[in-house]
Amino acid sequence: MRTHTLLTGLVLTTLLLTSRTAMSADVYGLETGTPDIQSAGPLAFAPDGILLVGDTKGAAIFAIGTDDKSGDPASANVNVEDIAEKIAGQIGVNPKDLTINDLAVNPASGNLYLSVTADERPSVVKVSADGEVSQVSLKNIPFSKAVLPNAPEDKVVQRGRRSSNPRTDAITDLAFVDGQVLVSGLASGDSPSNVRTIPFPFSEINTGASLEIYHGAHGKSEDYAAIRTFVPFVIDGKPNVLAGFVCTPLVRFPIEEVNAGEKVVGTTVAELGNHNRPLDMIAYQKDGRDYLLLSNSARGVMKIDTASVATQEGISERVEGGGTAGLPYETIGELENVVQLDRLNDTHAVVITDNDGVMNLTTIALP
Repeated sequence: MRTHTLLTGLVLTTLLLTSRTAMSADVYGLETGTPDIQSAGPLAFAPDGILLVGDTKGAAIFAIGTDDKSGDPASANVNVEDIAEKIAGQIGVNPKDLTINDLAVNPASGNLYLSVTADERPSVVKVSADGEVSQVSLKNIPFSKAVLPNAPEDKVVQRGRRSSNPRTDAITDLAFVDGQVLVSGLASGDSPSNVRTIPFPFSEINTGASLEIYHGAHGKSEDYAAIRTFVPFVIDGKPNVLAGFVCTPLVRFPIEEVNAGEKVVGTTVAELGNHNRPLDMIAYQKDGRDYLLLSNSARGVMKIDTASVATQEGISERVEGGGTAGLPYETIGELENVVQLDRLNDTHAVVITDNDGVMNLTTIALP
């Protein structure tokens, strides 16, 4: 009887897995296989627990079916000390050979997903709402792939006095907005700053739009620097983007103006200081007001008041001496060394801090 019950359970499990795979394939175009992911970078979530992974090395976006569709994000409270060491233990590498590239919360479950480079290999790790760390299998899984047709070549090039490989910035951030995947990064060509929308399920992949901004700290218009982090943001009932760049202009532009082969001219609504790299950004509401929370490499974590974002006049003159202008903000003094950030629910966020090489994952109240 036990053997019969066990076999019946196995058959039912197989049927359920087959059904879920077929449903994913029917609805989202996912097919079971092993994705050829060359690097695991920016992360975002599409509906039904589908994880979007930006592969900068391969210049592609992967949609991965996680089957992680239920949970209680509202009560999640995730805290893991020395998260890098625990991830390294799961993957089987030295923590010194591991880099955490991005963090994304699954809004359907409250579970966290991290993209990492471990001993020069891409991996994805799940941290459950109770803090359990596990590696996500990237073999024989439901997935689909969108290849960027105009990514920069994978080679070091010289620009002025500096040399770099622009392929490493082919994908700098991702978001799922109104049935499409919004992607920022660099493209090939004379105006490489690029933003594009990709319909989901993936179909035809366009070349995206070039993005021009006025850089207050530099005192000029530019179309060659990639967005470092962005959030979708509704302004006057229409979806917009608020995007952060190095040194540190904050720029808005309507998503409806992102058309393949055209140029989008953004409005610089804040200059947040030079010698700084924005790392991560979330949008949230508190006490009936809208805010951004922006973590930075050199200027701490900023709480930016966006009440006047729709009417803020664009910065069009140089901001001297590392000064700031535009939208008001405050620096959250108790949040230091934040390198990864995402919203957990309506009242809390999760952060990863790096304190002299010790990385802790912590749930915080939204300030």
